[in-house]
Amino acid sequence: MSTDSKVPSVILNNGVEMPQLGFGVWQVPDDEAAKAVATALEAGYRSIDTAAIYENERGTGEAVAASGIPREELFVTTKLWNSEQGYDSTLRAFDASLERLGLDHVDLYLIHWPVPAKDAYVDTYRALEKIHAEGRARAIGVSNFLPEHLERLTAETGVVPAVNQIELHPQLAQAESRALHARLGIATEAWSPLGQGRGLLDVPALVAVARKHGRTPAQAVLRWHLQLGNVVIPKSVTPSRIQENIDVFDFELDPEDMAAIAALDEGGRLGPNPAEFNVGA
Repeated sequence: MSTDSKVPSVILNNGVEMPQLGFGVWQVPDDEAAKAVATALEAGYRSIDTAAIYENERGTGEAVAASGIPREELFVTTKLWNSEQGYDSTLRAFDASLERLGLDHVDLYLIHWPVPAKDAYVDTYRALEKIHAEGRARAIGVSNFLPEHLERLTAETGVVPAVNQIELHPQLAQAESRALHARLGIATEAWSPLGQGRGLLDVPALVAVARKHGRTPAQAVLRWHLQLGNVVIPKSVTPSRIQENIDVFDFELDPEDMAAIAALDEGGRLGPNPAEFNVGA
């Protein structure tokens, strides 16, 4: 990864290096994405996470093209939307994503949701394998897959995803999924790593951990993720917050801090339950 970036990498199960902290652009309008991504790249981020359904691949690609950063120093992720699942439709959707991004390859391509009612994720993953074999995605994986989806996928394709990107924050620590990922060799990537408007960052125990280290609660949570081994993609369009979220590599939480944050787990989702989310089926 770039010498301009202080972010360490994790090694995926196919040997590809992925920055452990990246920049997410969910809910960032396309016309704002270029500016937000440019700000993140200037701050030292080298991993950018988008998706077809975010409708900001074009703006994201514009920022990547304008950055002047060598392509091999960047890590770009995008995702297949539910309505495009199926072997042939996945191949077409991937071509469309590449065109919008203005790239000849992505570093990671994910199935966005399992969509159990459609029952197409195994065939869809076979299309991802083809894309990977052609060198158009350096790594492939899934998002929002529950343990039962992962077990079936690996059993029927024989290919273990490189990444599973799931909702994960101190109030939903996902111990079962993280344990399965560790056993299978799948990197755990956290979306909504800071929670969303549920008051997580105001919880007294978390505020106390942050104050102890002279940091913000958001920085303490991101540090918790990193020390657990999670890949994390905080999102912001505020330049100061974008900078704050990457300034988490010069302090360390002690076991007491980690335990205090772990105690916040209440198993509550902010997003949909993947077992029941069938939008686009």
